[in-house]
Amino acid sequence: MFADTFSERPATLQMGTGQWAPGMEEALLDHSEGERFSFDLPAAQAYGDRNPELVQRVTRAMMAQNADPESQFEAGDMVEFSAPNGGRYSGVLKEINDDTALFDFNHPLAGADLHIEVSLLGVL
Repeated sequence: MFADTFSERPATLQMGTGQWAPGMEEALLDHSEGERFSFDLPAAQAYGDRNPELVQRVTRAMMAQNADPESQFEAGDMVEFSAPNGGRYSGVLKEINDDTALFDFNHPLAGADLHIEVSLLGVL
């Protein structure tokens, strides 16, 4: 299980804003408020297939420009970077040495077929 919003505060979704992949949103259409259902979604319709080009090595200097100087990094950490256009992007640290670090910038669910359970509490 990756995320569970049944036992905690319910998640909200504004359709068409990119919060969910289009294939995930499309599966919600034609369902009514109060309905509970589940669906399976292949990776290609969810977060896409894993892209090996998104596994990249970056210099420790680049990491230092994007992190608090007191930061300690360990494999598995999600690290956020600034893009040249001012945007932000995140990668999962795979390995680190004195000079470089290897990051996976794929979405954590890229390449995964999903099983999604939904309970529509309200529709605005």
